[in-house]
Amino acid sequence: MLATLAVLVVVLPLAGLGLSQHFRTNATDSFDRQLEALLNVVVAGLAWDDVQQRLIQERDLGDPRFEQVFSGWYWQISDGGERALTSRSLWDQRLPVQDAPEVLRQDLPGPRGMPLRVVERDIHLAPLDTPLHISVSAPRQLLERELERFTQLVVFSLAGLGLLMLVVLALQMRWGLAPLRRMQADLARVENGEAERLDTALPTELARLASAMNGVLAHDRRLMEHARHAAGNLAHALKTPVSVLTTLADAIEEPRRTRIRDELSRIDTAVRHHLARATAAGDVGLAPRVAVAEVLAPILEGLRRLGTRRGVTFDHDLPANLHVRMAPQDLQEVVGNLLDNALRWACGRVSLHSRETSEGLWLCVEDDGPGMNEAQRQAAMGRGARLDEQRSGSGLGLAIVADLVALHGGRLTLDTSPLGGLSARVWLPAQPLAELQAPPA
Repeated sequence: MLATLAVLVVVLPLAGLGLSQHFRTNATDSFDRQLEALLNVVVAGLAWDDVQQRLIQERDLGDPRFEQVFSGWYWQISDGGERALTSRSLWDQRLPVQDAPEVLRQDLPGPRGMPLRVVERDIHLAPLDTPLHISVSAPRQLLERELERFTQLVVFSLAGLGLLMLVVLALQMRWGLAPLRRMQADLARVENGEAERLDTALPTELARLASAMNGVLAHDRRLMEHARHAAGNLAHALKTPVSVLTTLADAIEEPRRTRIRDELSRIDTAVRHHLARATAAGDVGLAPRVAVAEVLAPILEGLRRLGTRRGVTFDHDLPANLHVRMAPQDLQEVVGNLLDNALRWACGRVSLHSRETSEGLWLCVEDDGPGMNEAQRQAAMGRGARLDEQRSGSGLGLAIVADLVALHGGRLTLDTSPLGGLSARVWLPAQPLAELQAPPA
């Protein structure tokens, strides 16, 4: 559009100048021919009166403007001396006289400073010895007015033509790019989890592109599903040998038994950690948009009962219209681990609340437990780290949550809770594939 506009800005004024100049030349030539015709009429009616020894005009030009004083329509016959014959409109004024063996066309100032267009020439009239100079003039304003009207017509016409061309081009571009906009909308729906494939009802070139992209999407889903199954199979394949080795280690004497059990525990921790991460590393970019309260309802009910048995008050605030782009099992894994950790350490209260923005979603789990200092918070994010070996659990909870959140383009932060314990805040972006910075908590 900008390139076309630039071309029109250059071409249309040049075309307008060319048309105006061509019309000016033709209009001026036509105007001069009319004056030359009047000049011939004046010449044809010119005669010499032998009796009165003076010039006479035997023909009437038939134009009343030559009778109106100072109208600008004048004719004059003069020998440059005392002999002169003029139209009534010239009154007591005279037009300049100069030698013109051929027809001469020019602009001259007339009586009262009026610009005139003059056609003049010299003729020889018997029985006079000196040539006579004949001039016919008309107001230059008439010609200029006609030229001005044409110039305005050209300007408005070319401006309208340029505007029409831009409108037609805009409509053509909108019509021509409509399939691309439809493809863009399909991509947005796939990205938002509202569709699994692109619509191929497009022009031939774009239909092939959409089909190829659908093939890539299907292939990625198959690869991710295969990776999940492979991780699960690997975990199950290692689970039994690790259990058997753990049992066999009980028959070994100390201190070798402790060392072997520690190494087997590390193997078990590593397997379960990578299994959890591989299971969650599925359709991150293609995850559906799910209702947070609906997905977490079973977990929240179970943890509420667990908290009641432990004497811990559990409250949550999750609006029904709260949504997030995340697989349901991944969302349950994230919130479940955070709440399980909070219930394990809380003294009497655990809270879950949320806040949704245009960029994404904040989930915050707080407790009134002993909390952590900065060094402990950093250590807790490490894989398999446990701050209290006497508490149950593997120490993988926060590390798995951090990995899951990172896979979905989010962020996990640990801080001091207003309740006195630990505050775990999770930010999940509205578009997992978009490169967004997490806003301040």
